[in-house]
Amino acid sequence: MDELTAAGIMDPELRYSFAKCKELNRQHGKTYYLATLLLPPDKRPYVHALYGFARFADDIVDNLDPNFSELEKKEKLEKWSAQRLADLKSGRSQDEIGLALLATVQKFNIPIEYFEDFLKSMAMDLTITSYETFADLEKYIYGSASVIGLQMLPILGVNGGAIELALAKKAAINLGNAFQLANFIRDVSEDLERGRIYLPLSELAKYGITPEILRQRKVTPELKNALEFQVQRVRDLRKEAEVGIKLLSKKSRPCIEAASKLYCGIAEEVVKNDYQVFKVRARTSMGNRIFTFILALVKGKLS
Repeated sequence: MDELTAAGIMDPELRYSFAKCKELNRQHGKTYYLATLLLPPDKRPYVHALYGFARFADDIVDNLDPNFSELEKKEKLEKWSAQRLADLKSGRSQDEIGLALLATVQKFNIPIEYFEDFLKSMAMDLTITSYETFADLEKYIYGSASVIGLQMLPILGVNGGAIELALAKKAAINLGNAFQLANFIRDVSEDLERGRIYLPLSELAKYGITPEILRQRKVTPELKNALEFQVQRVRDLRKEAEVGIKLLSKKSRPCIEAASKLYCGIAEEVVKNDYQVFKVRARTSMGNRIFTFILALVKGKLS
């Protein structure tokens, strides 16, 4: 039985929308897609729908035609965002991504403000190029990453009552912070090309790193120390999230455990590369991905 049928999704138009979201995930979210395969088939389409929504918005900000001005990107993002939010509030959509998203939100009663917060962070990327403190950065990360974990919780399922749900939400936020920060550590060079510095300026300054020095693209002992500080933060955030991951339903837990290992592992790959962020783009090897996938699959079957 295919995933869509397992999820009870039979309407042809809706099946096309979910299939479109899955294809976006398969093409662009290699690690995310692999982790999604650890979920029960009837849950996967809904996670694909969340990814499709997030990916489409992100593409407007970062991967739209390079000839588009920032103003044109802003106008396109505002128009697309307004329509998707209107769809969610009206309960109707004609968009090939919006249909699957709407069905997912309705089925699992996901709060619309999570999507509003995500779109706010996407808009921030069009006007804000750096963050002074980690507290400032957290406001961006909450919308760009943490709310995605919060959106997924109703799909994944949480064992227990209100206390357990609160712990799971806290874990989702911490894990979102860890995932996003690992990306920022890896993508220092790529972000500079886009005119952005995500690592908090005040924290870089403690190691003698100014934006001007960072733009020289030299891995100095000072920069290594600054990046090491951020890598340790990823480790700490991942550790703090473990208690919440254990509260997820048994069938969903292997997926998030694998995602945690693989995404946070990006930061560890930076360490293995001796912090050469301007020469090598850190990535978890295919062998490590497959090993993690198999281990999580076996663990899930035995639990």
